[in-house]
Amino acid sequence: MDRIDAVVIGAGAVGLAVARALALAGRETVVIEAETAIGQGVSSRNSEVIHAGLYYLPGSLKARLCVRGKELLYAFCASHGVAHRRCGKLTVANDAGEIQALRGLQDRAAANGVAVEWLEGDQARQLEPALRCSAALLSPSTGIVDSHAFMLALQGDLERAGGMVAFGSPVESAQLASGPDGTHVLRLADGSSLAAGAVVNAASLHAPALARRFEGLAPPLVPREFFAKGNYYALAGRSPFTRLIYPAPADAWLGVHLTIDLGGQAKFGPDIEWLDVQSPEEIDSRVDPARAAGA
Repeated sequence: MDRIDAVVIGAGAVGLAVARALALAGRETVVIEAETAIGQGVSSRNSEVIHAGLYYLPGSLKARLCVRGKELLYAFCASHGVAHRRCGKLTVANDAGEIQALRGLQDRAAANGVAVEWLEGDQARQLEPALRCSAALLSPSTGIVDSHAFMLALQGDLERAGGMVAFGSPVESAQLASGPDGTHVLRLADGSSLAAGAVVNAASLHAPALARRFEGLAPPLVPREFFAKGNYYALAGRSPFTRLIYPAPADAWLGVHLTIDLGGQAKFGPDIEWLDVQSPEEIDSRVDPARAAGA
């Protein structure tokens, strides 16, 4: 049985970034991917927004990682020629309740060390004439990125550091190390096995189900998955906005917002559709045109 230093399961943005870091640290690293190309899951189904770090609980790991990750991502894109734009974002309010929510967001941004600027409605319209709102919060450090080019750059760094991606290699299960040698054994769907000193489960939607097949992993450490789908709808023609437009926060969901891509096209979304499914394989990724009215 072959043994390597580290195995990362999943060749999406997270898996490739982790594998790149391991390889650059001098560890023999292989990414195992069930699909035939990188980024075929949720990494290619998102709004490609570089978030500033406005929303997360101050002091939380998520807040710290978002703020620091944003800085690292901009630097990485600049050094690797990955297309991106620091376009900025306006989060808008249209009534007293939304203004109050926006003030709360302003306070949270300040606590997270994220620069924002409060704008009255007329000030916001000076930036975006097509916008109608009572007030807005400007986040200059929010941006957009070409997610696939980003993943290709991560893969390039990984391979230059001696790592590799093995496509078409779904993992069936694993036996986690229990002895002093610290070796984990992965069992692949084709019947082969691979031993590794470190295993990273970056299988995205499939990660919880895969983790339940890791022998030696305590069940309380495996999160339960709940599936939801967000639909996006493209706006015909060029975007009337140069910045991203988000609604004032109402709950854990950021709401339907307007994003722009690097080509200047705008899209609305995502909405949120909770799914009564038990596995990612049951998800129907097709967009229902009838939901556009709600978006």
